[in-house]
Amino acid sequence: MPNATEPKLISGNSNRPLATAIARRMSMHRGIDLGLVDARVERFNDQEIFVEVFENVRGEDMFIIQPTSNPANDNLMELLIIADALKRSSAARITAVIPYFGYARQDRRTKARTPISAKLVANLIAESGIERVLTMDLHATQIQGFFDLPVDNLYASPVFALDIQSHFGDLSDVMVISPDVGGVARARELAQRISAPLAIVDKRREKAGEVAEMTVIGDVTGKRCVVIDDMCDTAGTLCKAAEVLLENGAKEVHAYMSHGVMSGPAVERITNSTLKSVVITDSIEPTESVKKCEKIRIVPTAPIFAQAILNIWNGTSVSSLFDQRTLGPIYEGVYSPK
Repeated sequence: MPNATEPKLISGNSNRPLATAIARRMSMHRGIDLGLVDARVERFNDQEIFVEVFENVRGEDMFIIQPTSNPANDNLMELLIIADALKRSSAARITAVIPYFGYARQDRRTKARTPISAKLVANLIAESGIERVLTMDLHATQIQGFFDLPVDNLYASPVFALDIQSHFGDLSDVMVISPDVGGVARARELAQRISAPLAIVDKRREKAGEVAEMTVIGDVTGKRCVVIDDMCDTAGTLCKAAEVLLENGAKEVHAYMSHGVMSGPAVERITNSTLKSVVITDSIEPTESVKKCEKIRIVPTAPIFAQAILNIWNGTSVSSLFDQRTLGPIYEGVYSPK
């Protein structure tokens, strides 16, 4: 049953442009102004976070838009403190919209005496008063099970499929590549959406952050290869994979990454690499160097997040957004309909 009041959005400092774009998109859908709630999220001199909400939120359905990207600790604390402020202000329900979920790579114990930080963050979120989480492309889908509250995990692959169909034209020579064995399920899903074959780059690491050896499983000769992964951090593995694919006969290599973490030398590596293009979403606010890089293109996530928020608020299906036929009309104006 639809709610009597409209959803209300509030944003931390992590990705204000995305929050503003989501609010603008929702305003267009609802036909009324759904601007961000007036609030301040500031620092004391010792860098403690202070939040003050200037509007009445009693009994409101609140959505906090806050990726927990770099600086992850600051952005996570902003999210938790905003949630506490809303809870103490008698908000009816608090949903955390976390386009990029930080600490997701620490989802299991790979060695003795190491933490499962993703579970710890899930506990913190639940204790802060947040009742629901909306995110995109978790590093590992089992992280949903770390929460004792509903988690809606959106996928970038339907949006990527629309982008590929719009920019690649004839897809007969396109092949989807998984950069490792662990990402096969993600790559297979995209391959099925665009009716393309699948290959795998098997990588072996001697230690974290360093790739010792790469082997291509599958025939990529004469193919336009599309590497798909959930994040691009330092881009070392991605650039190396592109070289290996070209050495094995690929015509050109493109990459689609859900989250452009882009740490350290990532942009420089991509600029100097053999990659034809790298497509990322705006789940993490891109830096100026990312925006200026000619090889990097950014696709918007505001349309899918705006619709997901409205579906949650209205009590309708979020999983309908997993289908690119549903996303097509939502992304009209971004991609030409096929």
